[in-house]
Amino acid sequence: MTVSPVYHVSSTSTGGGRDSEVVSESGRIDLELAPPVEMGGKGDGSNPEELFSAGYAACFMGALRLVAKNAGVAVPDDAAVKVTIGIGKDDVDDGFGLTADIDVYLPGLETGAASELAQAAHGFCPYSKATRGNIAHKVTSRV
Repeated sequence: MTVSPVYHVSSTSTGGGRDSEVVSESGRIDLELAPPVEMGGKGDGSNPEELFSAGYAACFMGALRLVAKNAGVAVPDDAAVKVTIGIGKDDVDDGFGLTADIDVYLPGLETGAASELAQAAHGFCPYSKATRGNIAHKVTSRV
C-alpha cells in the first residue's frame, strides 16, 4: 500500500514513557501522563491508551460519516462512536497487547443497515487499517 500524506503531525514524549509528559508540535496537546491504577499507577494523568481511544473514536466517526454519505444514508446528528482500548499481557512473548472494542450508535436506523455501516467504516477507517491483524477488534452497532 502506498500512502501520499496530506498532513503530518508530531508529538514528543519526555520522561519515563508512561510516567512522563507528551507535547504536540502545535502545543494543543500538553499532557502529564501517568499509569492507570490498574497498572500500578496513581491514575492522576492521561495515558497512551486513553489518547489512542480518543483518536480512534474521532477517526472512526469520520469514516462512518463518509461511507454513509457514499451509500446515500444520513447519519443521525446524535450518532456516536465509543472506542474502548484494552491493554494487557499477551500470549506471544510475555509482552503487552491491545484490544479495541468499537461501539457504533446509530439511532433511528434499521439494525441491519447500522451493522453494515459500522462494518464498512471499520474497513475504511485508517486506524482500523493500521491495527488490523495486530490487535483484536470487536465492532458492534446499536440503534
